[in-house]
Amino acid sequence: LKSADMFWDFISLSHESLHQVTILMSNRGTPYSYRHMDGFSSHALKLVNAEGEAHLVKWHFKTDQGIKNHSAEEAAALGGSNPDSATEDLFHSIAKGDHPSWTVYLQVMKEADAANYRWNVFDVTKVWPHKDYPLQKIGKMVLNRNPINYFAEVEQAAFSPSHMVPGIDVSNDKMLQGRLFSYPDTHRHRLGANYLQLPINQPYRARVNHHQRDGPLNFSENFHGLPNYEPQSRDPAGPAQQLEYVAAKFSRVQLNGQTGRYPHTTIEDDYIQPGDLYRLMKGKEQDDLVNNIVNHIKNVTKPEIIHRQIEHFRKADPEWGQRVEDALEALEKI
Repeated sequence: LKSADMFWDFISLSHESLHQVTILMSNRGTPYSYRHMDGFSSHALKLVNAEGEAHLVKWHFKTDQGIKNHSAEEAAALGGSNPDSATEDLFHSIAKGDHPSWTVYLQVMKEADAANYRWNVFDVTKVWPHKDYPLQKIGKMVLNRNPINYFAEVEQAAFSPSHMVPGIDVSNDKMLQGRLFSYPDTHRHRLGANYLQLPINQPYRARVNHHQRDGPLNFSENFHGLPNYEPQSRDPAGPAQQLEYVAAKFSRVQLNGQTGRYPHTTIEDDYIQPGDLYRLMKGKEQDDLVNNIVNHIKNVTKPEIIHRQIEHFRKADPEWGQRVEDALEALEKI
């Protein structure tokens, strides 16, 4: 069974979650449709130029349709009457030629800045302030057709952070580095060892030419009788051995430090951005945030969990914590 105690016990003991919980509990957590919500990369990636110089970047996709959200009451009613409403809205919009689009921006940071910034720039629980690293417009993303066969084009799709085009590289983000392995590993379990041979997952214009072959569900020509190892010299017509990688394709990282096990401790930086987000909301947005929190946390049976979480709200913004506390006292929940 779902447990409010378990949810808020974990959240109240993981204060770094407060920024994401603020988004979830606001009306941003119940978008009107996929067309009316923004997208973010969360992880910091790298862009590498022809000289091999790298910059850290974060991607932003700003909806051109405008932000539009449901209230919690509207979302609850819609969840019962038409839980597929967001998918239907997107499908019908594209089908009638009203193609949704997003303006694409980058935040760009010099690698040298990462070591001296006021907090860990690879921390996925935090964002990069726009005043420090302003958005730079780079283009548009437009959805201009629906899938022809949902199973072939959607259910068999296998996205992974490790599938990168030349010029984009990974950063020191530990969460990202873990996902580089976990996503393809899950795809192999779900779709088989040769999931990259499925049409939806194949390179768009490049022909695969390597020495990796065999495996279950291999439905290619399997590279005929060519060797399945490298380096090798038995296949002069096959792909040439690339003894030296092109430097511009990969960035280098200078390492200097210690590794070890360290407990995560409370730092004031974990409360700055949740507080900023609360103050960015105005009027009804703040009212809805407080009401959504209260309507969920009121189901907690252990008062110590509630008080612990209220203190997190209070550290982010005293007014925020007081409003939640007053509302719960009015309900005689604390």
